[in-house]
Amino acid sequence: MSRDEGRFVRDTVLTILALVALRLVAASWTPLTFDEAYYWMWSKHLAGGYYDHPPAVAYVIRAGTMILGDTELGVRLVSILLALPMSFAVYRAATILFGGHRVAATATILLNITLMAAVGTLIVTPDAPLLVASSFVLFFLAKVLETGRGVWWLAVGVAVGAALLSKYTALFFGPAILIWLVAVPKLRRWLVSPWPYLGGAVALAVFAPVILWNADHHWVSFIKQLGRARMEDFRPAFIAELIPTQIIFATPLVWILGVMGLYALLMRKAGSLAARVLINSTFWTIVAYFIWHSLHDRVEANWFAPVYPAFAIAAAVAGNLTRWDPRQQRVVDFCLRWAAPTGILMFAILIVQANTGALSLYRRDATVRSVGVGWRELAGEIEAVRARVGATCVLAPDYGTTGWLAFYLPKGTCVVQPRERIRYVNMPEPDPAQLSGKLLYVDEARPGVRFWQNEHFAGVEKVGELKRMRGPLTIETYALDLLQGPKEEVLDRSPPREVK
Repeated sequence: MSRDEGRFVRDTVLTILALVALRLVAASWTPLTFDEAYYWMWSKHLAGGYYDHPPAVAYVIRAGTMILGDTELGVRLVSILLALPMSFAVYRAATILFGGHRVAATATILLNITLMAAVGTLIVTPDAPLLVASSFVLFFLAKVLETGRGVWWLAVGVAVGAALLSKYTALFFGPAILIWLVAVPKLRRWLVSPWPYLGGAVALAVFAPVILWNADHHWVSFIKQLGRARMEDFRPAFIAELIPTQIIFATPLVWILGVMGLYALLMRKAGSLAARVLINSTFWTIVAYFIWHSLHDRVEANWFAPVYPAFAIAAAVAGNLTRWDPRQQRVVDFCLRWAAPTGILMFAILIVQANTGALSLYRRDATVRSVGVGWRELAGEIEAVRARVGATCVLAPDYGTTGWLAFYLPKGTCVVQPRERIRYVNMPEPDPAQLSGKLLYVDEARPGVRFWQNEHFAGVEKVGELKRMRGPLTIETYALDLLQGPKEEVLDRSPPREVK
């Protein structure tokens, strides 16, 4: 390794460590989102699968809370640290596929400054382990290409299996790899070799706990997630959301570089055929599905997480390996110079705004409902009401409120969502004695009759109304009802709608 190459490696490591440190600080300051609180509940009862997703996110959270306890930073610790192996895998993949440490360093830093990676590892969702697994899929496929050794297919199988343990979207790596093998003549020999198929068997074995869990639960998670692929209504308006949301999640300058890199790879302006096709197949296979999906339903911005390692490498190709005309080169140079400061600034603005609301002059914004600002204080007030009325359990109408209550109320407090019990099938049922006494129902305050409460309980008494605040802004107002005399069983154990 030359002196310049050593400097690239050193600077890249220091930059990634600094970005990870920034996320750790932000994680300790920012309250949990409702999804994180819900996944934290999963982590207390580990299983082979869950109603919404495969189990990797629960294990990631469990590992962090074993180190730092049930704190915001504990929940997020391991997710944030996953950026380190993710960065290693992207660096090595870029080095193998396109040569040189400059393109590898650029790809690694560009990936880490995207909001997809910065927020996607800070806010613990299935996308955090999916990002690192997707990076290793690319790395191990690059090793297959570099070495020609079949044993690397077993590593590919492990990485794909780990991606499947994170999110079902990883299924698209199968057709992406097949396209790569078919499209590159020198790789077609693998189609008649046992190694790729052994790798597929390894992936299936890693994914087996999810299959077994679904088999024991009427295939409910598969039905829920794969059912989204059905084209029931043609509503192409959703496709208009794709590009703007990805510009934000990639950050504008990284997005420009990525688009230019994908163009360069398609037009054969950089890299070998095998490298170009690998990046294109892993990117476009998943993107093509989500474009189709957007013709009938909304595609959430974070769903594109598994394509971001390939997208970052494409962006690095645009910045380092492609010959552009002078005008295009000025655009590339500008993006390379300012991509990192822009990404870091966008991340800082998002964290400050989510926690304080000051940048919008305390008006509502997209983060205001999902980030649990004000919940610690609100939970203290709810606990005071619960103790005053003698309620033995707190009920909530949805999984988000249930998760927040479970996390922010005193440890050991009985918190239950009476409906959608499939979400809690891995958890022990609450003590019947706790459900037979006085119950405190916490829901957003709405005018009119309390239909669910009156339908299921003989006694319904409003005992409080509390506000969740972010500075001077009232985010939500919650009504607290004391419920007594259940007319039937408190927990609704009817089968989920997916299997009815």
